[in-house]
Amino acid sequence: MGSISWEKRGAVALIGLDRAAKRNAFDRAMLAELARAYATAEADRDVRVSVLFAHGEHFTAGLDLADVGPAVARGETLFPPGSVDPLGLHGPRREKPVITCVRGYCFTIGIELLLAGDIAVAARDTVFAQMEVQRGIMAFGGATLRMHLRTGLGDAMRWLLTGDRFDAAEAYRIGLVQELAEPGEELAAALAIAERVAAQAPLAVRATRASALQAVERGEEAAAAELLPAARALMGSADAREGLMSFVERRPARFTGE
Repeated sequence: MGSISWEKRGAVALIGLDRAAKRNAFDRAMLAELARAYATAEADRDVRVSVLFAHGEHFTAGLDLADVGPAVARGETLFPPGSVDPLGLHGPRREKPVITCVRGYCFTIGIELLLAGDIAVAARDTVFAQMEVQRGIMAFGGATLRMHLRTGLGDAMRWLLTGDRFDAAEAYRIGLVQELAEPGEELAAALAIAERVAAQAPLAVRATRASALQAVERGEEAAAAELLPAARALMGSADAREGLMSFVERRPARFTGE
């Protein structure tokens, strides 16, 4: 795929940022390729969860503003038709979980990709920064919408309004990442979580994720109104029957996504 790698390991898709010579800085071509990779994962029935990671020493040094900035200023669309916005802001939304695995530099869009994902793992030597205010612009990939939901308003403002760098220990403290790993072991840690997610019933995983996002985006009352209908629909699935039988027969469940 050029600047994005793609690999399947069982039910897990590994989506890799592969522009290491540029510290995985995103130009428009790389953004488009990532959006196509997300769409491929969504469309592949065998994929139950994706892991977003990086080749090279750094997750990403951020956006290649010389390339992306003018396009944004002109109002151009960054993601091609038929793709899935990896930032989850425009167009079709993905339904399958994404585990984000970061290392080295995780700047600007790197944090926003992490926030758009579901679970994050960071190497202990990761350095974070949402530095747009230091460049005279604002974050436009979701940080202003989501960081406070993960970290609380005070911690979000501390880092959004200064653009200062912070380390993995701070990212873990404020809840930006859910697990820390020794450098070089972060991908294995992310894969272990992904495999645990992939082992569960796919319909139930998607419904659980959708309900949680509904509560965040539309409020608890709106999510509550759809909670029992969604639960009842799941109870009629083949996977729910398999879950019950596996419990009765004391064996691991074999879920098919039906």
